[in-house]
Amino acid sequence: MHPIGLNLFKDLFALVLLVPTMWLFGETLWRDAPAAEYALLLASGALGIGLGDTFFFKSLNLLGAGLTAIVDCLYSPFIIGLSLLFLAEKLSALQVVGAALVVAAVLAASLEWRKGLIGRRDLAFGILYGVLGLASMAVGIVMIKPLLERSPLLWATEVRVIGGVAALAVILLFHRRRRAIVSSVFSTRGWRYMLGGSFVGAYLAMIFWLAGMKYTQASIAAALNQTANVFIFIFAALLLREPITRRRTLGIVLGFAGAVLVSFG
Repeated sequence: MHPIGLNLFKDLFALVLLVPTMWLFGETLWRDAPAAEYALLLASGALGIGLGDTFFFKSLNLLGAGLTAIVDCLYSPFIIGLSLLFLAEKLSALQVVGAALVVAAVLAASLEWRKGLIGRRDLAFGILYGVLGLASMAVGIVMIKPLLERSPLLWATEVRVIGGVAALAVILLFHRRRRAIVSSVFSTRGWRYMLGGSFVGAYLAMIFWLAGMKYTQASIAAALNQTANVFIFIFAALLLREPITRRRTLGIVLGFAGAVLVSFG
């Protein structure tokens, strides 16, 4: 599937599920908030979801999971750097060590890739798309951190997703390959993967991810988010019967230790 088509599908799927979820928890779809707050959340969604996720999917297509996981290590430093600069957040010495351990864990666990299986051009553009995606996600979440702390979680999630869908709709409208992009969505045979991935990765994960950003420091949440790469290897071993090597085991241990330090340091 084309990255734009996949991103638009998973965002629309999440948006459809968010509406009854908000009704279930007694949240209104449109709350009485200043237009500037709506504009900020919409811009955050357009940048972090519309552009960021699309760039990330493109990077994944070019690099594969292993190399993309390495590039993904930049996410936590991006968030921490922006938080220190613009949110005046501070980390204790133990939390700094914990964040470093998390990044080290991801590197240790994801460096198992075979050389010579990717062209130099794909490597360069894959890294570039990955960096652009992670930077977009980081800016998109840090820019709304103060607003997020005083806003209802599901409402903020809904407005951000709308912003992402709107940005993707505009991109698709002016894209010269828009028919091929739409066709890639409907011609796929992997609907069960697409639906399952969208439910877990776009609907549930987006709510929990934004909740982490809302209820703790952005820098701490970012470091904990980075453990996703370690979880990938655990579930790959349990569900896909992929072997856990010494390097992967080291990554799991470092990631768990880092997460503990970041959480309680």
